Amino acid sequence: MSTRSPQTSHPSGTVPGRTAGVTAGQTPDGTPGVTPWHRVLGLAVGLVTVVSVVVLAFLWPSVTAEPRDLPVAVAGSAEQVAQVEAGLAQGAPGVLDVTAVDDRDAAVALVESRDVYGAIVLGAEPEVLTASAASPVVAQLLGQQATALQAQVDAAAAAQGVPAASVPTVVVTDVVPLSPDDARGTTLGAATFPLVLGGIAGGVAIALVVLGTGRRLAALGTYAIVGGLAIAGILHGLGGLHGAFLADSAAVGLTLLGISGTIVGAAAVLGRPGIAVGPVLFLLVANPLSAAAMPVEMLLAPWGAVGQWFPPGASATLLRDLSYFPAADTTLPWLVLAGWAVLGVVLVLVGHRRTWSAPVPSADDPLAASGRA
Repeated sequence: MSTRSPQTSHPSGTVPGRTAGVTAGQTPDGTPGVTPWHRVLGLAVGLVTVVSVVVLAFLWPSVTAEPRDLPVAVAGSAEQVAQVEAGLAQGAPGVLDVTAVDDRDAAVALVESRDVYGAIVLGAEPEVLTASAASPVVAQLLGQQATALQAQVDAAAAAQGVPAASVPTVVVTDVVPLSPDDARGTTLGAATFPLVLGGIAGGVAIALVVLGTGRRLAALGTYAIVGGLAIAGILHGLGGLHGAFLADSAAVGLTLLGISGTIVGAAAVLGRPGIAVGPVLFLLVANPLSAAAMPVEMLLAPWGAVGQWFPPGASATLLRDLSYFPAADTTLPWLVLAGWAVLGVVLVLVGHRRTWSAPVPSADDPLAASGRA
């Protein structure tokens, strides 16, 4: 004779953990559960708002970009420089910002130190100096100035009765050309966005997976060093970077550390909401303002200068200088990248102190328990 296990009776025949008369996917009245209309419409409108902000953030800099106050040098006598400035003010107002120099050598020095984008050399041998490595767009713009300068030389020669065969021809010289491996500069210009994504991905992953302040700092350091060497190696192999390998690796590593460290530090201080710092600050704000593919001066003031104080902008400037402009002063971008790296480490340590001064967190929340070493 078989025996049956006694069954426990529950009020109204309900199953433990469920409301009486309600099955999975049903509302209390027994009908299939559906999302309320106000939540559906609110979600749709919210998603459209987010997408609109992303599209605006990425397109606004390029749509509003235009040549303005681009620094160039003009070599010649005071009278000749004044004539060129007057001609530029009439033909291209507000486009070029002229710096007068004594001779061609002084103009070349300014171009090689990246203080100007190019130069106009006047005199018996007129010449236009460009630097496509600084900006192919500005180099093309200055090349157009050679045509205008030639017209002025021809007019002056005709007024003086100089034979056409004796009129000098304006020469265009690319003082700092792009490498043949990256003749259009697309590889170097496109490198900034993957670096931003890499920094964000590394920061989010470390914040979510790694527990313990010491272990997080070790993960950040390892990620920055190995990532800097690997990415610099890839960019060198593709022809995008041409500076000293270790210097390029340090620049890339500091960029990754500045972005990922800030995210991990924000998560340590703010908890899970701190992870949103990365996409908002670095992807939607800093990356569009980095001026990686255009001159800083082409962005609306003061946003071009502001972008240079974030890792994407500082990294783009530093890598270009290391590759093509060894005479340029790279102090500011190095300090900016180092500053963000230090900020990330400090935030991680502050989060550690905050966690230990707070009540003991639940072990179920990795972010809440992340301050433990």
